[in-house]
Amino acid sequence: MNKTKRTVILLIIAAILIALIPLFALKGAEFGGSDDAGSVMIEEISGSYEPWFTPVLETMIKGELPGEVESLFFCLQTGVGVGILAFCIGRFVERKKWTNSKETI
Repeated sequence: MNKTKRTVILLIIAAILIALIPLFALKGAEFGGSDDAGSVMIEEISGSYEPWFTPVLETMIKGELPGEVESLFFCLQTGVGVGILAFCIGRFVERKKWTNSKETI
């Protein structure tokens, strides 16, 4: 096994461990979002917290979005972002291959 493959395997294992260790090490812990933590902290410091605006979709439906819909939007946003990032990286790789093949001609 060459050095690159070994490095990739070790990085994948490290990423998996980073994701799994908190789930098993902190049993019963609540993993909340940063939005909730921020508003709670502001309320503790200043005593009263009133948001500047309400989200557009919550205003349109006159209520809160269900958690599943929020997760869906987050996943869609992530998918679009990863697609754009992968496209850009692919373009850079192909550009490098194209310039290298022209130099050898």
